[in-house]
Amino acid sequence: MAFDRRTFLGTTAATGAAVALAGATSTPAAAQQQDVRGPASRTYAFTVMGTTDLHGNVFNWDYFTDKEFDDKAHNDVGLAKISTLVNQVRAEKGRRNTLLIDAGDTIQGTQLSYYYAKVDPITARRGPVHPMAQAMNAIGYDAAALGNHEFNYGIPVLRKFEEQCDFPLLGANALDAKTLRPAFPPYSVHRLRTPCGRDVKVAVLGLTNPGIAIWDKANVQGRMTFPGLEEQAAKYVPKLRSMGADVVIVSAHSGSSGTSSYGDQLPHIENAAGLVAEQVPGIDAILVGHAHTEIPEYRVKNKATGKDVVLSEPLKWGQRLTLFDFELVWEKGRWSVAKVAAKVLNSNVVAEDPKITGLLSDEHRKVVAYVNQVIGTSTQAMSSAEGPVKDVAIIDLINHVQAETVKAALAGTEWAALPVLSQASCFSRTAAIPAGQVTIRDAAGLYPFENTMEARLLTGAQLKDYLEYSARYFVRTAPGDAVDPAKLTNAESIPDYNYDAVYGLAYDIDIAQPAGSRITGLAFQGKAVDPAAQFVFAVNNYRASGGGNFPHVPQAKQLWSNSDEIRNTIIQWVKAKGTIDPAQFASVDWRLTRAGVPVF
Repeated sequence: MAFDRRTFLGTTAATGAAVALAGATSTPAAAQQQDVRGPASRTYAFTVMGTTDLHGNVFNWDYFTDKEFDDKAHNDVGLAKISTLVNQVRAEKGRRNTLLIDAGDTIQGTQLSYYYAKVDPITARRGPVHPMAQAMNAIGYDAAALGNHEFNYGIPVLRKFEEQCDFPLLGANALDAKTLRPAFPPYSVHRLRTPCGRDVKVAVLGLTNPGIAIWDKANVQGRMTFPGLEEQAAKYVPKLRSMGADVVIVSAHSGSSGTSSYGDQLPHIENAAGLVAEQVPGIDAILVGHAHTEIPEYRVKNKATGKDVVLSEPLKWGQRLTLFDFELVWEKGRWSVAKVAAKVLNSNVVAEDPKITGLLSDEHRKVVAYVNQVIGTSTQAMSSAEGPVKDVAIIDLINHVQAETVKAALAGTEWAALPVLSQASCFSRTAAIPAGQVTIRDAAGLYPFENTMEARLLTGAQLKDYLEYSARYFVRTAPGDAVDPAKLTNAESIPDYNYDAVYGLAYDIDIAQPAGSRITGLAFQGKAVDPAAQFVFAVNNYRASGGGNFPHVPQAKQLWSNSDEIRNTIIQWVKAKGTIDPAQFASVDWRLTRAGVPVF
């Protein structure tokens, strides 16, 4: 039966055990009381399947290119593909011997998910059912952890999505800010019927990312608080064991590296799954999310017990499905875990499930029609392919729109006379604006995240620090060494979205120098930047709230903020202008050098 969230939210944490069982499969009492008969019947095997970071992908479709998804590795994406894999596993293992869970970031990421949050919102009176809820219900998910991107559209959208799901959204470390009680179910317990002995109780503990407090501050401040994963796991795992859980699985929207992108702004680790495995006894396996990496199987030894905890992270967007295979043995009147192994299945080896594609064909057609609306024209084609290593026009377009928007917003204020600078990243190396007609999908493809815009007050010295921090992104390359653009970026595993180009300043980045000593020739309007000079900085809310751990911006004075997505700001700018002409905004203001010699 469906998990009753209203009942849960009306209870205290003390009554959580009864509520968590609400979504479990019921089993006749007689079956639970069976005794083991003979040595041959003393084992039981089952499989837990897992996905993570689906990010609104149902179809194997790229709404930004308006064609079937493809990448260099020829991966496929989407729940329709995952559904086929799930059906195969259930056919092999037996439906009753499987569970299906997710580790978060479900309702943000594609134009399909955006459409049903903003264009035809699920929160409207008699609004639609979210495509991700429809697909996951049809596939038969048993539980899902909350991801940080679940909060991007605000709590009302998240609550509506939760209401539409036939499975619980779990978040043991998502607490009501006033009562400090769980704002979502912390866990769910599922019974698996065995041919011998009593049922196996499998507990799924959901943990989300503390970074929500920073990244979605505007949506959660004063409403929810997010303590550390280790802290809440240490609270709930013993409780689940005392409730009779034979197996404890953690679904954690948190990577395994032990690092944080927000530095010391929070006392909690962003990527803490490995630490949870190491520090909290009683966990058998962890489904890892958030990091967008592929980890078929990773074993961490628990410090207290010496036992291995098995971690697995399937690749994002439905490209992989994790399988945790459990072997249990009946000993001394109870089930115990004898063995756990993990692996991932690739979704590109199967066809889409027609049950899922047929279920959502109308929604898909609506969104395809929406993104293909023409909003203007461009005098020439622009590409982001070289954006990570060169100052390209398409990134200048983002920055120009942001700077122009902030200038207009500050007109008539005490800050109106200050120069406005802007930051932007190469969010997608495949983004492009064609010559001729420009559609919503072309413009939206420049900015795949739901970031909003702010204006902060920075000094010249602070901007120099900011640029030095950003320039860590480049691999140190000595003068005379061969330069391969494909190997020049992402030093220290820094993602493209954490390398910022600053528009309005001129500067060189000397990649022969160590990180922290790379910015040379920093100038504004042909003159060296005065360290004490003040500038208005147009910046996205992710960066302004500490995302990427860039210096100074989170503490800087906020002069203005906007609730509209930057993506929409770009779309509306193109509509208003009618024509995109790079000659009006594009220029080469930064370049990579070595000992003063340009790299390109």
